[in-house]
Amino acid sequence: MPWRGIDPTDKGRHWALPKKLLDSMGIIDGTVQDRLDSLDKLGRIIWPEKEGGVPRFKRYLQEMPGLAIQSIVTDIPPLSAKSAERLGYPTQKPEALLERIINASSNEGVVVLDPFCGCGTAISVAQKLNRRWIGIDITHLAIGLIKKRLTDAFGDSVRNTYEVIGEPADLSGAQDLATNDPYQFQWWTLGLAGARPTEQKKGADRGIDGRLYFHDEARGGKTKQIIFSVKAGHVQSAYVRDLRGTIDREDAQIGILISMEAPTKPMLKEAAEAGFYKPPGLQDKYPRIQILTIEDLLAGKQVAHPRLLDATFKKAPKSRPAAEKKLPLPFETSEETSGDPEEPF
Repeated sequence: MPWRGIDPTDKGRHWALPKKLLDSMGIIDGTVQDRLDSLDKLGRIIWPEKEGGVPRFKRYLQEMPGLAIQSIVTDIPPLSAKSAERLGYPTQKPEALLERIINASSNEGVVVLDPFCGCGTAISVAQKLNRRWIGIDITHLAIGLIKKRLTDAFGDSVRNTYEVIGEPADLSGAQDLATNDPYQFQWWTLGLAGARPTEQKKGADRGIDGRLYFHDEARGGKTKQIIFSVKAGHVQSAYVRDLRGTIDREDAQIGILISMEAPTKPMLKEAAEAGFYKPPGLQDKYPRIQILTIEDLLAGKQVAHPRLLDATFKKAPKSRPAAEKKLPLPFETSEETSGDPEEPF
């Protein structure tokens, strides 16, 4: 039957009213038209501005049950090669995906566990969402990347909020790691120096265990590199000569020899004879060959090089606080909360 000049029969339709909602409002008796009048008095009918348009039922978000979360996510794209989040880790996931999972399955203050944490996406998101977290990974390569990611995202102070278990804390621990797993020792050592391992797979390294990239020109300058060689055993002058040859071959600016043992006097002499690297347009100069021991690195000593821009690892973006939860007001219209209201027929 028509209501207020609108005949749904002309459109091959009929008035369909939400019975459960009407019951909850106490609108039970009367004809369909009477109940439509009652809904209109309660402000639950939206009248179109265009004359002759069809009125619609005003529905609120809290009255809609919604859909159960699906097992396949299609609205979060994978990371592209140019994504600001991309850190170069082969299995890296988008932060938006982990943010959805963590928000849906935990509350602030609870512990999030990622037993295969890789480059630390779940850990970084858990930190941002005020969760406690535990991350586990088998390689020191991943652990070093996670520590840098957290620092880049949350600042230096974040280092005081977590503890790394299983990482050498002194020379004795470093010696044990070198004996039990030389490759893990190499990756851990390079992580201390802020360098990137050359090979993630075991194989020939051509005298290069790691690299560190930097820029020392304000605009338009090429990327410069530092070559690393890590030695866990007895050291000798030949290692310094080999490193010097590698620097020349690779057109690198600086070479770093990291050793478990303290360098000998002939090694220091060989290193001094290599001279200095001078950045263009600057008065500073840096030894072309530098020898650092594991004890030096554990004590906080760093590679001496220009620091206009460190380009070794792609820097993780600064973390921003999670969006504030905004609950819908009791009488917000459905346009404000859930899109277009539904037609009543």
